[in-house]
Parts: sequence; structure tokens; C-alpha cells
Amino acid sequence: MNVDFGAPKELAGGLQQRRALYQPRLPPSLQGPTVRAEYGDATTTIDPSCANVVAQAFPNTFGQPLVSFVAPAEAAATEERPPIRVGVVFSGRQSPGGHNVVWGLHDALKAYNPQSVLYGFVGGTEGLFANKTLEITDDVLASYKNQGGFDLLGRSIDQIRTTKQVNSAMAACRSLNLDGLVIIGGVTSNSDAAQLAETLIQNNCKTKVVGVPVSLNGDLKNQFVETTVGFDTVCKVNSQLVSNVCLDAISAGKYYYFVRLMGRKASHVAFECALQSHPNMLILGEEVALSKLTLMEIINKICDGVQARAELGKYHGVLVIPEGLIESIPEMYALIQEINILHNNNVPVAEMSSQLSPWAAALFQFLPPFIRRELLLHQESDNSAQLSQIDTEQLLAHLVETEMIKRTKEGRYKGRKFSSVCHFFGYQARGSIPSNFDCDYAYALGRISLHMIAAGLTGYMATVANLKDPVDKWRCAAAPLTAMMSLKRHLRGPGAIPIGRPSIHPSPIDLKGKAYELLREKASSFLLDDFYRTPGGIQLEGPGSDAKPITLTIENQDYMGDIEILKECLSKVETSNPFIGPEFQIKTFVVKEQVRTMVKPGCSREILKVAISSMLSVTDVLTVMSHPLNAELPLYHFK
Repeated sequence: MNVDFGAPKELAGGLQQRRALYQPRLPPSLQGPTVRAEYGDATTTIDPSCANVVAQAFPNTFGQPLVSFVAPAEAAATEERPPIRVGVVFSGRQSPGGHNVVWGLHDALKAYNPQSVLYGFVGGTEGLFANKTLEITDDVLASYKNQGGFDLLGRSIDQIRTTKQVNSAMAACRSLNLDGLVIIGGVTSNSDAAQLAETLIQNNCKTKVVGVPVSLNGDLKNQFVETTVGFDTVCKVNSQLVSNVCLDAISAGKYYYFVRLMGRKASHVAFECALQSHPNMLILGEEVALSKLTLMEIINKICDGVQARAELGKYHGVLVIPEGLIESIPEMYALIQEINILHNNNVPVAEMSSQLSPWAAALFQFLPPFIRRELLLHQESDNSAQLSQIDTEQLLAHLVETEMIKRTKEGRYKGRKFSSVCHFFGYQARGSIPSNFDCDYAYALGRISLHMIAAGLTGYMATVANLKDPVDKWRCAAAPLTAMMSLKRHLRGPGAIPIGRPSIHPSPIDLKGKAYELLREKASSFLLDDFYRTPGGIQLEGPGSDAKPITLTIENQDYMGDIEILKECLSKVETSNPFIGPEFQIKTFVVKEQVRTMVKPGCSREILKVAISSMLSVTDVLTVMSHPLNAELPLYHFK
């Protein structure tokens, strides 16, 4: 069913019109109508213990090769290319840059063959199930280029999971005779894309399914995905809001601001915003989960910070937390799990508190009434708690105030009365005009999506590596979705047992990474020195316009580059050199083949780094041994 929306929307002027004039930059490999696909080794999963389970669940798409896209050796302007029919759907939550994915996909389609057709499914996945489409044309796109929101097509539930939903999606693909379906979203949407791709193969449906990493939370990070579309913009907008609050706090000198930012299972937005704006305190869910901090331990930690600042005559400050913090607190996590079970068993909300276990009931009664009400809200579409509706910042402010009053009565605190102001910056940034980086990144991913479909790839995600460098250094590729999968682990710890179905899971902050190390170095200064930083609003041009996330630029994440380094190392290991003795030749050959077999694309960065280091060492030894003067030395000299 094709939908007519009438006249396209008009831009209101000002910043919207200026943003619309921006032409996204492309890496050299994407600047022509075609690319050359280079197929690498078969992939595995990041968690070796899950590989067999993932392979069983995805027999047709597991172990597919990593594919790199490079510029063709020579222009193919006269080559006959058949028209392609593609559908696109917004599955995840709205994120700045999503429209540019559609724009890039459209431009690549028309460059490939002007007769190609792009259909957008109106209303998200529900529009996909109902086969409700809008043909995407130049005129339709004109008002949405470089614009925020998902209002070109809209979105609904982030789910293509049940048998009915999958069958409806397959029926729509067949009805439209689609060669490809592009699913734009985060971890949940791309997990569903992998399952849909597998199901379509099993049912002999020709439609190729590819995913695009678009998520404001930035939690779809792994070996192949360095960051997601929208994360940079959301962090820039929220960092400006946090810095405004910081300046307001120091101006008045009498309030503590408790600010909650987006971020459910991972704290990437809060982390990045803290590095950009320098609030006094930041509490990450990953830190709390690792240290198993209780609610009262967190409260005491905050109160200690308030007291330390009071000793310097400072009675203001800013605390930043992620919305998912409450699930990282052990006792709160257990309480939420009990409530989720009651929801799944269709227990009426009014009866839930009476059916909690004794310890959970005691904790529930300890909490302020507003938190109790929010904890009992109906679940999200993925059966998780509505974390955006739980005012964790108000809970912390309430308990900190209670503790500071207690310390005052006990004579442990002699400063002014503690006063707080609470904010939740959750939706203010989702519809923002995207940054230059997100405009470029999204547009490139859209073009890659077309080349994936043209190459016949299915069950893949469009990826770009080397993002911290200028656009002309970016590496474009397609990575199998199954290579990003693992199983959830029962309980949270190193001895946990994998359970459930294979999925792409949110990636937590790396507490051993360089960015976190930088934060720890600055934590004391942030707490006491009011070292506030004002990054300003999103810049369209000028010195700050191409700034990228700090967490992206500070880490070495070029996984694709490391794979190429390993390939080069393996190619240099020559085991048939006449100057090398037979025994060492055999040992070298065995090591080389073991590395080829065990270290596949998809393995962890740590394993890849170790393999590169090992092969470099072998290469160095072989270089020394290859010299005629060393040819007669006994083998033990080189062990």
C-alpha cells in the first residue's frame, strides 16, 4: 500500500536551511557508482564459548566472510547494472542522522541504476508488517537532508521477532519484489535483522537483509562498530545542557544539580558528556556493577563529595548519572527482576507489592512513594523496565538530603543546608540537527548498504572503521551480524553461564580503556576545582565543526586495520627458506596455521593484538635466521 503524503514539508528557515545545504563527505571508495568487494576470511564470534550455539541458531549466515569495499580498479560507467528494488525501515528509536542513511541509500541506488526504486515503510516496523510504503524520491528527500528526527517515515515498536511479525515482514518483501531490506536501528533491531535474514533464506525469499548501526545510546559498539550514528550529536547537545547547568550552579553557589542522561544498559552518553563538560561527579553503571555498590554506598559516596566541597566553602555542584544506573545497583536490579516476573505473569499492579519476596518487599517500602509507582509501570516492548520513567536522580537527591541532615545532627557536617535541583535530559537531543560527523557517517553507511545488497550480502551490517581519522581515511566494510553475537550470561560475573538465544548485546564502557583512565586521572580535579568546560552548541562550520567524540578519538579502535596487519604478517612468514633448518620450518608452519585457524575476524581485540605481536616476533626471528651467517646456529638460539 503506497501512501501519499501530499506536499513535502517546508524547512522553517535559519539553522534548518543552513544545515540542509551541507553536502556530506565520502571516503574515496564510495565516490563512484560501484565498488569492488574484497572478501576476507570466515568470521567467528567475539565469545568463543558461544560460537557453536550461534552457528546452530544461524546455520545459513554464521561464519560468513568479512567484506571490504574499495574503489574499483577502473571506472565501470558503461557496465550494465540491473535496477534494484530496496525497502528501508526505521526500527530503533529516533536518532540524529537517520535521515541521512536514507539519503545515502537513495543516492547510491540512483547512481547504480536510475531505474532502481527505494520504498520507505511508513510507521516503522508496524508499517513493514502492514506493507505501508512511501516511494522515496528526490522531491520527498529534499526537506529531510541533514535533518534530525525520523519524521520522514516515523517509527513504532522496535521489534521484528514473533513468528507473525517475521511472516508479515517476509510477505511485504515478496509483495514488493524487494531485492534488499535495510533495517536502521540499534542492538535489538540488528539482532532481529539477523534472524529475519536467516528466516528469508530458509524460505527461499530473495530479499537481502542488512542492518545499519543507528542509536543515540552509543551502546552498539564491538570489534566492527566503533560508534553509532547519532551518538556524537546527542552527546554534543547534552554536553552543552550539562555545561549550562554547571555555570548556573557556580553562579548561584547554593544548589546541587542531579542530572540524568540517556543510557540504559551502558553509560556511554553520560561518560562522553562528562569528558566534554567536566561536572563535579559522575556515577557510571559499569562502576557500580563491577564494585557491587549498594544504594546506600552510592549515597555515602556522593555525601562524602558534598562534604569535601563544603570544606572548601563550596555548596554547589553537578552530578551526572545514566538512566540505567538504577539497574546496576545489585538490590535494585533484583527488585526490578521480581517486578518484571510479576508483569510477565499478568499480576495486577495493585497486587504486586504484596507478592514480592520478604527482602524485596522491605526494600520496596523503604523507597519513596514516587519511585515505587515508577517501578511498577508497565514494561517496554522488550519486556524491560521503563528506565526513562524512573526518576533515579530524584531518588538520589532525596536520599542524599536525608543523609546530610543525619550527618548534621550527628555533628559530622557543619556546612550549609543541602539543596538540590533535578533534571532528566532524555528527549531534548533526539531530534537535534545532526553534527557534521553524523551527517557524513550516516550518509556513508547508507551508500554502503546499497553496495551490500548489490553484492548479494544478507545478514550483514554496514560498517565504517578508522572513524577518528579524516573521512578520506575511512575504511568501508560489511560485517556479518552473527559475528557480533553472544549469549546473555546468568548472573553477572566471570563464571556466569551463557543462556538464552544469540543476540547482539549492548556494549558496556571499557573500564580498562584509555578514555576511562583519563576520567579517573581528572576525577579529583573535577570534584573539587570546578573545572567546568563549555563545549558550545553544534557547529556547522569553523574550527569546532568537525570535532568528534572524545571516547572515539582517544581509543585505538581500528579493528579492520589490525586484521590487515595480521594478514600482512602471515604473508611475510616464509617457511620454505633454504637458510632455515627443517625443525624450525615445521614449528613455524604449525604456528602460522594455528593463527590462521584460531584468529578469525570477529575474535576479540585482545586476541587479535596478541596474534599480531606473536607473528611479528616470528617474522623478526626468521629475518635473523635467514641471514647466511646465522644459518648454522643451533635452533635453541632462537627459541
